Amino acid sequence: MSWKIPLFKIYWDEDDVESVSEVIKRGNYWTTGPEVEQLEKKIAGYVGAKYALSFNSGTSALHADLLAHDMKGGEVIVPSFTFISTANAVVLSGAKPIFAEVEDNSYGLDPEDVKEKITSKTRAIIPVHYGGAPCKEIKALQEIADDHNLFLVEDAAESLGSKIGNKMVGTFGQSAIFSFCQNKIVTAGEGGIVVTDSKLVYEKLKLIRSHGRLENKENYFSTTSELDYIQIGYNYRMSSVTAALVLSQFEKINKIIKMRREKAGYYDSKLSKIKNIKIPSSLKNHFHVYQMYTIQLKNKINRVKLQQNLIKAGVMTKIYFSPIHLTTFYREKFNYKKGDLPKTEELSEKVLTLPLYPTLIIEEMDYIIGKIKNCCE
Repeated sequence: MSWKIPLFKIYWDEDDVESVSEVIKRGNYWTTGPEVEQLEKKIAGYVGAKYALSFNSGTSALHADLLAHDMKGGEVIVPSFTFISTANAVVLSGAKPIFAEVEDNSYGLDPEDVKEKITSKTRAIIPVHYGGAPCKEIKALQEIADDHNLFLVEDAAESLGSKIGNKMVGTFGQSAIFSFCQNKIVTAGEGGIVVTDSKLVYEKLKLIRSHGRLENKENYFSTTSELDYIQIGYNYRMSSVTAALVLSQFEKINKIIKMRREKAGYYDSKLSKIKNIKIPSSLKNHFHVYQMYTIQLKNKINRVKLQQNLIKAGVMTKIYFSPIHLTTFYREKFNYKKGDLPKTEELSEKVLTLPLYPTLIIEEMDYIIGKIKNCCE
C-alpha cells in the first residue's frame, strides 16, 4: 500500500551517499575495511564500554553474545512483549526462553515476576529497552542478576542514545546489543553491534563472528599467512559499506535524537488531552530517544477501531508487539498458552505505534491527531 504517512522514514543526507561511494570507489576491502574498526571504537566510546564488535544484524549480535556467555542447556528470562529475535536468539544459543511479564510504564521486564521465574537452570536475564526508552527497572534487574549470579544481557536494539541520568543504556549488564536496522535511530538498513567491558567475551565474539578463525593484527583478507580455526563459528561480519554508512549516520545522532524528541513532544501536547489515549511515559532522569511512539487505547476493540480508521486515512500504524509466547512455534515447542502472561497479553491488545521520524512535519502530525480525535473522543 502507498501510505499518505508511513510509519517511518530514514533520515539521510549526501554525507551518507559519499561515505558509501568512497568505499565502493576504493575497489577493495568492501569487508574488513578500516571503517569497521572505526565504527566499533566510536560506538564503544559513545556508550562508555571498553569493547564493541560489529555484526551484520542486531539478531546475529544477540545470538553471538549469548553463545559467548555459554547459555547452552540453561534458561534465559526474557519478555514476551518484544520483537521475536530476542527469544529466537535464546533458542539458537541452545537455551530455553522463560517469558516474564513487563511493567506498564517503560514496557520493560517486571522484576517481581522475574524473581518468580528464576530456577536452578537460569543463566541470564535479557531486559529490553523498548522503543527508545530505558527499561524502568533496569537497576532492580541488575541487582537480581547480581544476587543470583546471573548474566544481564541488555537488548537495546531500539535504544541507542537513551540513558538514565548520565549512565547510558547498554552499560548496566555484562554486555548489550544495538541494532542498525532500517527503522532504528541510526541505520544502514541492517547491522548490529555488541558492547561489553569483558575482554573474554570480546575475544569469544571475534571467533564466533568469523568462522571460529584465530586472527591477530592482520585479518583473513589482508594476510598471506595460514590462519587456524579453533572452534565452530558463523559469517556474521558487517561489511565495510555498512560500517561506513553507520559511521556517517552516527555523526548525526544528536541531531536525529533532538528531532525525534521534538516530534514526540508535539504528540504529547496534543494527545495527552484525549481521555481514552495513554501517551508514552516520561520518567524522571530517563532520557527517551523515541525510536517509536506507542500509545495505549482502553481495550482491543478501541485499538482495532482506531487502527482501521487510520488505515482508511492512509496513515500506517503497527502493533509493537504481539506476545511471542502465543506464536505457533513457541506454543508448539515450549507448550506456552494463552493466560500464561495475562498482563502482557492485555497490554498487547491495547498498544498502537504511530508514525514518528525526524522529517515528520507539523501538518502531518495534525492530520494524524485529528483522525485520532475523531475516533476516540
